[in-house]
Amino acid sequence: MNEILEQSLLYDFYGELLNDHQKEVYEQFVLDDLSLSEIAQEKGISRQGVHDLVKRCQKTLEGYEEKLHLVEKFLSIKEKVGQIDEMLDTYEETGKDKKEMISQIRQISNRIIEEL
Repeated sequence: MNEILEQSLLYDFYGELLNDHQKEVYEQFVLDDLSLSEIAQEKGISRQGVHDLVKRCQKTLEGYEEKLHLVEKFLSIKEKVGQIDEMLDTYEETGKDKKEMISQIRQISNRIIEEL
């Protein structure tokens, strides 16, 4: 997965668990794409201090994911919903056997429920 996307997802799921200062700096670096120097100048701290803070935030967010797996579950469910959507598109285009499609959708929905 793209590193920026991964960092954004981790922040989306676990960012509220960071303190306000950590959230602000991490958002500026990851979401606003500011450089370490720009953030350091704005915050009145060293570039190295910003770098260390961003790395600690990353480790913290990755630690939450290792324990809770919320991003992993989200991506898996998103993929399965995409499969259901593709099946429905195929059904609309071809008029594929309705019973078979319903059976496949139920199988996928059961896998989603098992993941939750």
